[in-house]
Amino acid sequence: MSHAFFKVLAKCNKLLLPSYTKRQLDLSKATKFQLAIIGWRYYVTTKALG
Repeated sequence: MSHAFFKVLAKCNKLLLPSYTKRQLDLSKATKFQLAIIGWRYYVTTKALG
């Protein structure tokens, strides 16, 4: 996939998905769904930057 695609996808994620860092979510208490969102955001961000 192209680098530009992931940049656009990262911007969409920022607008649509919740930021658990701002909410100070404890990862040990996060649900599986919250962990999946965190993982997805991490994957897209690393692809957009690299």
